[in-house]
Amino acid sequence: MTESEYNEDDQRMIRLQKGDQNAFDEIVAEWQSPLYGFFFRNTRDAQRSEDLVQETMLRLFRKAWDYIPTGRFRGWLFRVARNLLIDNVRRQNTDALVRRVTVATSSDGELTDLLSLLPGGVKSAELRVAEDELADIVQTMLDELPEEQRQTFIMHHYHSLTLSEVADAMNTTLPTAKSRLRLAKEKLRYQLSCRGFGEESVSQKA
Repeated sequence: MTESEYNEDDQRMIRLQKGDQNAFDEIVAEWQSPLYGFFFRNTRDAQRSEDLVQETMLRLFRKAWDYIPTGRFRGWLFRVARNLLIDNVRRQNTDALVRRVTVATSSDGELTDLLSLLPGGVKSAELRVAEDELADIVQTMLDELPEEQRQTFIMHHYHSLTLSEVADAMNTTLPTAKSRLRLAKEKLRYQLSCRGFGEESVSQKA
């Protein structure tokens, strides 16, 4: 393949491998915000998140020559980020942070993602719930998910990674990623139901 046939992320990595500093600057500009969001949802610590973004970019620069441009950059990048997050938490000698993921509710899109798990007849009522109350409910539900299911859900729903990219990031198979996402959705729907957001079964809802 010629360089022009690769996607934009792979083109940047190829340029970086050739020593183009501008390519690295472009990668940082493109990905520092999504990475910060990923880290902050897992740590709720702004300074720690900023530090982890910098560590991720440094790791990317050092590992750039190991990257094979096959159109799977996002999965590769988030695998680097996830591994750094796990290492960071271990260094802090606590498991609490790795189990904490909350969702910022300032974005209508993020609220809609979780509200889509509700039965159709309940959504209008839930939309009237105070935003801070919903944020507490969402945080509690996500805290109760197993780590791998939670991170799969976050990457897929809040960072728009495909399930193939999630599988790459989690260093697992596509069927396993699909299973984790399905289980996460089922548990979230169940928790919504237990909290009174609809009496009918939501087992058939996506």
